[in-house]
Amino acid sequence: MAAEGHETAAPSAGEYIIHHLQHAQNGTQKGIVDFSVVNMDSIFFSVLLGLVGCFFLWRAAKAATSGVPGRFQAAVEILVEIVADQAKGIVHNANSRKLVAPLALTVFVWIFLMNAMDLLPVDLLPWIWQNITGDHHAKVRSVPTADLSMTMGLSVGVLITCLIYNVKMKGAGGWAHELVAAPFGDKVYLYPVNLAMQLIEFIAKTVSHGMRLFGNMYAGELIFMLIALMGGAWSLSATGIGLAIGHIIAGSVWAIFHILIITLQAFVFMMLTLVYIGQAHDAH
Repeated sequence: MAAEGHETAAPSAGEYIIHHLQHAQNGTQKGIVDFSVVNMDSIFFSVLLGLVGCFFLWRAAKAATSGVPGRFQAAVEILVEIVADQAKGIVHNANSRKLVAPLALTVFVWIFLMNAMDLLPVDLLPWIWQNITGDHHAKVRSVPTADLSMTMGLSVGVLITCLIYNVKMKGAGGWAHELVAAPFGDKVYLYPVNLAMQLIEFIAKTVSHGMRLFGNMYAGELIFMLIALMGGAWSLSATGIGLAIGHIIAGSVWAIFHILIITLQAFVFMMLTLVYIGQAHDAH
């Protein structure tokens, strides 16, 4: 009887958080960095939300009319105009903007949708997945941007785009010369220092680009878990009505504030993408 009671005992706060921070993976991770392990939940939700974002943009384009627009069309038009204005102010090459502006719009919508998954109840999708699999210990995380591998993958994608535009706009020889001639001057004895500074700049921009998004979304996810624990503590103890009230108030306030955070983080990532691509067009 004691063993049975131990097996059905509710997890502690630490166990609850650790469980919810673990991914559905294709294998067991054997180190801090293990490229053989794939976070299947992050891949699934990111692809799904990417398709959802493309579908809504396609619907808006298909339903566009020259007459009085509906609410959805008006919202999409405002978003497109904002992104186009930002792209025009940063990337001055009109031909490049034909690709860069839609890319920035896609980045904003995609990241916003992935961030918005944080607004779902903490236990909803894990509970659904556990009932589908029949495994009450099954793990799943629904916020792809709270996964460092995902945000770093996005930032590396931006880096590759910047490298392509560097070569496209300046030529391979011109960009190679810029790598060794800037920022301290076109002096042979300064070439190693210039190259080192350029490499550090590329690495720092890429790492900070991904880490900024990850850090904000990871922290937001943790706060939602702590708020969920308040409700769990009240329901398990059946005492302390203050916990229940605090759970409702804190959850509501943080969710409302988090709407601003998820939008702001998507906008910041988009703007930095435009800035980095714009810098690839500039000659030093």
